[in-house]
Amino acid sequence: MTLVARACHQAAVWHADQRRKGERAEPYVNHLTEVAALVAEATDGGDPNLIAAALLHDAIEDAGVSHAQIEAAFNRDVADLVAEVTDDKSLEKAERKRLQVEHAPAKSPRAKMIKLADKTSNLRAILASPPAGWNVARKREYLDWAGRVVAGARGTNARLEAAYDEAAAALAGALDGVLDSALDGAREGELPNE
Repeated sequence: MTLVARACHQAAVWHADQRRKGERAEPYVNHLTEVAALVAEATDGGDPNLIAAALLHDAIEDAGVSHAQIEAAFNRDVADLVAEVTDDKSLEKAERKRLQVEHAPAKSPRAKMIKLADKTSNLRAILASPPAGWNVARKREYLDWAGRVVAGARGTNARLEAAYDEAAAALAGALDGVLDSALDGAREGELPNE
């Protein structure tokens, strides 16, 4: 079994009980495979360690897997890439988000590619199946924050940047459309709903 196939299998095992936050509650592995596919397409599949790390990018943060476990199952390069894109869950969420923006420019080019693909996948998910309870303002807040993270990751891979820009434009357009509809309804005496 190839490295990437093993990583796909292991990602499915490590994240077996996890679901996306969206209304569809899709298996979390769908996100991981989308991130890996974006990276693979953008690099013409030329870096199996990078693709494996993309599949495993949330293993430490969300599945409680250790760097040592990833290294033992794959190799040090994959483990180091996963660690590089992992947030410190001991910090408050607001601090983790702030640090993603602050640290993005200093990440390695390969880690930046995973970040670009991750944010692209997340924007697509918000558009297709938003988390329950996320109103327009919350979606816009995520879009703006993701844009600040991605700003620090630019200059790495034009294809990934174009995929992100397309997803961001689609989400922004949808959010603007919802806002325009709400404003039109308010002008007609209706209460806007989100």
